[in-house]
Amino acid sequence: MPLILASSSAIRRQMLDAAGVKYEAVPSNIDEAAIKAGWSMPDAVAGKLAEAKAVDVSLDRPKDWVTGSDSIVSAGGRLFDKPRSREDAEQHLRCFSAGEMTLTSAVALARGGEVQWSHVDTARLYVRPLTDAFIDSYLDAEWPDVSYCVGVFRLEGRGVQLFSAIDGNYFTILGMPLIPLLGALRERGLLAS
Repeated sequence: MPLILASSSAIRRQMLDAAGVKYEAVPSNIDEAAIKAGWSMPDAVAGKLAEAKAVDVSLDRPKDWVTGSDSIVSAGGRLFDKPRSREDAEQHLRCFSAGEMTLTSAVALARGGEVQWSHVDTARLYVRPLTDAFIDSYLDAEWPDVSYCVGVFRLEGRGVQLFSAIDGNYFTILGMPLIPLLGALRERGLLAS
């Protein structure tokens, strides 16, 4: 029984590849906006999205284990989506400037259309004051790559320059709590113990 990654995320694939996990990537087709509309707490939103992705793909692959993952960024009591345009990205960065960003990442395992395991983790990222000149030069270098990133940054790239401090797990910040997932895969015999 292979593991299915219910995502087209390049960074999630890179994490599983680097960890030596064999999997097949099959993106889910869930309506994320509809799920987000029913929840307001970041941990609930991230958890429900991760579970929905895993369940969606597992319905077509009932004998396989499917993992879904999602991340939510919140700041100032507001949930942020991926930027829809460069102008939207600029606005997000201005909102984040000199403040605290909370990044919540969730991962779930489903089989036969039912969630069998899930985990949610949170990291706090402290954004330094960002000047308009910095934001422009940052987006000149990083756009459109960061258009796929809910916090408008890739920690493994220039996005690290946004922060004065970070409190949280590196993999959670990248978008998937990898270490708990690896433990869950070992418990289910999908990885060697």
